[in-house]
Amino acid sequence: MAIKNAVQFIKEVRVELSKVEWPNFNEFVGSTLVVLFLVCFFAAYLWVVDLGLSKLAKYIFTLYGGY
Repeated sequence: MAIKNAVQFIKEVRVELSKVEWPNFNEFVGSTLVVLFLVCFFAAYLWVVDLGLSKLAKYIFTLYGGY
């Protein structure tokens, strides 16, 4: 019974995948470049925020004798 259900599931998956509108190459490249740009942007942004908070924490700890 489990094999019959698995085969039926695979058939249904193939039918659903045939309904998917896949992107063409230009859309794929464009989307990939947007994702890479955003990842780099947010990585740089978080690096700057982390650096700023680190310096702020070091200043506060130095001010109150933590270091």
